Amino acid sequence: MRKAIVLAAALAVGLSSTALAQDSVTVGVSWSNFQEERWKTDEAAIKAALEEAGAEYVSADAQSSSAKQLSDIESLIAQGVDALIILAQDAQAIGPAVQAAADEGIPVVGYDRLIEDARAFYLTFDNIEVGRMQARAVFAAQPTGNYVMIKGSAQDPNADFLRGGQQEVLQEAIDAGDITIVGEAYTDGWLPANAQRNMEQILTANDNNVDAVVASNDGTAGGVVAALTAQGMEGIPVSGQDGDHAALNRVALGTQTVSVWKDARDLGRAAGEIAVAMANGTAMGDIEGAAAWTSPAGTEMTARFLEPVPVTADNLTVVVDAGWIDQETLCQGVTGGPAPCN
Repeated sequence: MRKAIVLAAALAVGLSSTALAQDSVTVGVSWSNFQEERWKTDEAAIKAALEEAGAEYVSADAQSSSAKQLSDIESLIAQGVDALIILAQDAQAIGPAVQAAADEGIPVVGYDRLIEDARAFYLTFDNIEVGRMQARAVFAAQPTGNYVMIKGSAQDPNADFLRGGQQEVLQEAIDAGDITIVGEAYTDGWLPANAQRNMEQILTANDNNVDAVVASNDGTAGGVVAALTAQGMEGIPVSGQDGDHAALNRVALGTQTVSVWKDARDLGRAAGEIAVAMANGTAMGDIEGAAAWTSPAGTEMTARFLEPVPVTADNLTVVVDAGWIDQETLCQGVTGGPAPCN
């Protein structure tokens, strides 16, 4: 109510809502962890958007603990934040935090991971399409043989969104008997070490008779490539996502087939802008780019989906041209590779 009065007063004297109302906005961000390279990029983009809007940034790192994340969000609420951006560690366990925010009238942005609650604005990339892109790239490189599916965390709905998109692309070849899935595993916490262990166990169970791996992000892809390299099997098609620098270098080296690039700068900037708008009273449905969306569980949500870009050896220059990675980092250790590493 206080913000509404301040905003009305500002408009009455001819000031913009941005000029006055946003000065008092504080946005709290609850990160599930900082294990993935990309989250630091997301954070920088959120901070930049908030600074541009005249808003303050406070944050907490749950360190991969759903219990700590609930405590973190309680603390952020106690600090008086006006909006929350939440990267949920556990989609189910986060419910009480959303309720606590709702009780205080604090809007919530579910950041990159679905929070199954209509009161949370869902902001992400099209993760089903990411899964399709991963499978398409691997299938183009290896249209027959034994496939392994290395999924994300079982506690993250994105893992199943990705897996669904992957299956859509591969189903026809599976039905035709051209592809056989010989191993499949969730990766606890998306941790590369867990992905490597899963891959090692699948290789052992199949006497290394594996022709391709659809891994669901660049961290898990790194674990997969480590397991394959230990067996002298580097070069087998492997997918990933996020555009991690190490993964893009693997694409240039030829040890990873694709990294579906989700420009975290765009996602972070959008999150900051949406959080400030909602803190200042903008309804979820009035957010630019927002659309009604029904979750797989049937929850009617308000969401915005950004478009990803698959990066392979054929278009590596796109990430350099965009300033996402410099050529030296991309091409480290590469000789006679694809452009711009040739």
